[in-house]
Amino acid sequence: MSSEMLLLATLLLPLIGAAGIVATGRNPNLREGVTLVTASLIAILVVVIASRFMNGEQFALTVTEPLPGIAIAFKIEALGMLFALVAGLLWLVTSVYAIGYMRGHHEKNQTRFFAAFAIAISCTLAIAFSDNLFTLFLFYELLTLSTYPLVAHAGTPEAKRGGRVYLGILLGTSIGFFLLAILVTWFVSGSVDFQQGGILAGKLDPAWAGLLYALFLFGIGKAALMPFHRWLPAAMVAPTPVSALLHAVAVVKAGVFTLLKVTIYIFGSDFILSNNVTGGLIWIAAATILFASMIAMTKDNLKARLAYSTVSQLSYIALGAMLASKSGLVGASMHIVMHAFAKITLFFAAGAIFVATHKKLVSELNGLGRAMPITFAAFLIGALSIIGLPPFGGMWSKWYLGLGAAETAQLLLLAVLMISSLLNIVYLLPIPIRAFFSKPASGEHYTKIAEAPKTILLAMIVTSTACVILFFYPDPIYQLANLAAGGA
Repeated sequence: MSSEMLLLATLLLPLIGAAGIVATGRNPNLREGVTLVTASLIAILVVVIASRFMNGEQFALTVTEPLPGIAIAFKIEALGMLFALVAGLLWLVTSVYAIGYMRGHHEKNQTRFFAAFAIAISCTLAIAFSDNLFTLFLFYELLTLSTYPLVAHAGTPEAKRGGRVYLGILLGTSIGFFLLAILVTWFVSGSVDFQQGGILAGKLDPAWAGLLYALFLFGIGKAALMPFHRWLPAAMVAPTPVSALLHAVAVVKAGVFTLLKVTIYIFGSDFILSNNVTGGLIWIAAATILFASMIAMTKDNLKARLAYSTVSQLSYIALGAMLASKSGLVGASMHIVMHAFAKITLFFAAGAIFVATHKKLVSELNGLGRAMPITFAAFLIGALSIIGLPPFGGMWSKWYLGLGAAETAQLLLLAVLMISSLLNIVYLLPIPIRAFFSKPASGEHYTKIAEAPKTILLAMIVTSTACVILFFYPDPIYQLANLAAGGA
């Protein structure tokens, strides 16, 4: 298959799958079969594309050019390939999990759920492969709209309110700031195309560069920097597979990916470093890392605690982008992958606990680890990877982020990263410790509680195992991250 056809097939297949899901909606087994077949094919396609890309093959596709110089076009580069691998591989795992969860929890409107999920993955892959800011912005907005039904899935007043916050903040920031930043970039440079080394050097007065970067920083609301982070905790009213989609597979990763893409291919690291473009802005990421961690410590609701953990962890990637050094960019790119596998494991475990016990609060988990050892062992692995301890993949991304802070002489930022890892310990490790070593509350008996359905357990085992594998075999991820950062 030609590179153009392979790229087109990857973008269209989830949409075809969504149509198949709707068509087979009255037969749950057939509908879920369509979901799994489509997700499996996408996983195979992204791996095949990655292999051919690493062997030097070029992938480019122009769909149409609405205005001269502004096209809906796709081209694969290293950072986009990295993001597509995360989305493509984790969609399959999340689909296996979602089938067990949606059935185990007897959720309504499952056909709409799986169809919207497939459309969201198509938008995510289009973002990953976008060749310019116009194409990226188009699918960035479509991703927001396609995930709204997932956030408001339950249809309760709380779910509808969470959906309104989600939609309001993400559309408000993207239209108010992101679109304006794109227009300014076009006016200044005459282009919106992504280019290694950036397109603004020699065209934008360095005095204005910080302001333009700030428009991008706050306009990319999916990156969840404070104060535009509230949509993420609000979206926790959604079913757990949606939380996994938001936090690991698509939405938040689309945000930090976009910020990295703008940093590397619009501004360029040399332009940023030589003009101190992100000097003051980087402290917004640092503050978000620390404040979100401290808020997470106060949350008794397990999903809320994990939501604020995500807000904090996303700012690791934003901080790495704004450091703009090679190690910082490598660390930020690798953290997209390492955080994805660790955080999806934590949300899978939270969903398993809810399906098996209907418990939502950390304070209710005493002794539950003896009844659900696989679930809490997976949670422990995910937590240790988020913290950045060996032998788990999260160590490598934090290692390079720390190197990035050190090589730019940002010792205070290095201290922020260290303190944050200590805070990670404080709000994550008490959960499995409480489950395994604390006595159940008075009157609680867990003899009738068993592990969640097998598909849920399978998904957790796969992602927690990946956290370990990524420690011992990080090289494929490092190679793509290094290429994205400008390495040979």
